[in-house]
Amino acid sequence: MGKWRPTARSFATVGSVALLAALTGGGITAAGKTAASSPVTLSVEINGVLSGKNAAEAVWLTRDVFPRFEKSMAARGQTVHVKLIGSGVSGTDYATALALDIKAGGGPDIFDLDGPYYGEFASAGYLKPLSQVIGPAASRWPGWKLIPPTVQAITEFKGQQYGIPGGTDARVLFYNTKLFRDAGIATPWQPTSWADLIATARTLQQKDPGIEALQIDGGSLMGEATTLQGYLPILAGAGQLIWNQTTGKWQGNTPAMRAAANFYHTIYASGLANSQLQLGPNGRNQTFQAFSQNQVGIYLESEYLYESVIVNNGTGLYPMPNRNQDVAWAFIPAETPGAGIRGQNFVTLSGGGGTTINPHTKHPQLAWDLLTFMDSTQSLLRYEPIKQFISSNSQVDSIALKSDALLTFISQKCLPITAYRPSLAVYPQVSLLIQQLAQNLSTGMSVNAALSSYVSQLQKTVGAGNVTNS
Repeated sequence: MGKWRPTARSFATVGSVALLAALTGGGITAAGKTAASSPVTLSVEINGVLSGKNAAEAVWLTRDVFPRFEKSMAARGQTVHVKLIGSGVSGTDYATALALDIKAGGGPDIFDLDGPYYGEFASAGYLKPLSQVIGPAASRWPGWKLIPPTVQAITEFKGQQYGIPGGTDARVLFYNTKLFRDAGIATPWQPTSWADLIATARTLQQKDPGIEALQIDGGSLMGEATTLQGYLPILAGAGQLIWNQTTGKWQGNTPAMRAAANFYHTIYASGLANSQLQLGPNGRNQTFQAFSQNQVGIYLESEYLYESVIVNNGTGLYPMPNRNQDVAWAFIPAETPGAGIRGQNFVTLSGGGGTTINPHTKHPQLAWDLLTFMDSTQSLLRYEPIKQFISSNSQVDSIALKSDALLTFISQKCLPITAYRPSLAVYPQVSLLIQQLAQNLSTGMSVNAALSSYVSQLQKTVGAGNVTNS
């Protein structure tokens, strides 16, 4: 599963007035239970530990958030002790252990959970909607107004909210301005259609046949990067997400899937993208390195490329000395203006997760008090010195990211138009099929043959009745 915050990112926010209201104790809770006046212990589980994996979050919670929350509650006559349950395991192992604990009626009061697992946990009964666990107070939380509806979808399933979204990210087109200048292409650059994007790549290729003009991941060995940084954003540009939450159907040989497949076939068959880089076990790092060495013109990626790979601050995987001068970014265009999902001109896909409340908690109102305290503006801004992040909340981002042009662009421009992968247990299996589809297209298989193979395997995986071809 991995950390629910793409790079130790954090939560949403709530104003100080709402925070004070949320921290009032006593009385009947929204869930219909009497708030305890005797000492209470709450537990919070994350996939992180103080001296290892995701240490930044563990430090923030144990040394800042929990002590302040305990002090705030004590001032209101309620003794609360908060303890951290830390894990340092793989994402899959973390989710599996949580599921087993909750199935047995146990588990922590609050826990982090990656977005793709919300549907699986909800379907299995391991999560309940906040409206059931907390009551009407959950929907009245002022923080929802500060989280774009598109981002709220991280922790939604079938129209109901199961948690509070945390940090997120988005995909954009990075481009090398030096190569653009050499090819006579004006910058700043913003393609308005796939045709514009392909035409620019062809101009780059004609100027310098030795470079890879356009990198859009297309190999099974690229793993989830091929799905999330490749096929799904292109599919969104053709007007569809891979799974329709309303109909419960997966995209088979539909017009949008054919359009996306044709796009892949075009860029690889014409040599605009390098198929060989998609086939090796180290292909993603090779493309990172090539971009840092001015050998890739346009690259569809998340901010991870800019903030962690090519950054020249001693921590970058492949530092790019002139990154600030030679790299810029643009929206991913829809196939044609207005053809993207929701009728959008531009599209993006995001990752992320959230924090939620165990339906078995004995103290739902106190757990909600703690969760919203963690999600307060004050708490989030105190996390900033430990780890910079893209919050799910625009108010926090407007303060914290103002010195970072890319993260500001993603927060203000991309998150309002983003979409997420389906939170279904079968999604990882479907993702593998998409990766193979992309690889077949990138290595020369015809669109008809590649889609036929994909649909055949998809129907076996999810059931023929759950696939649409129209």
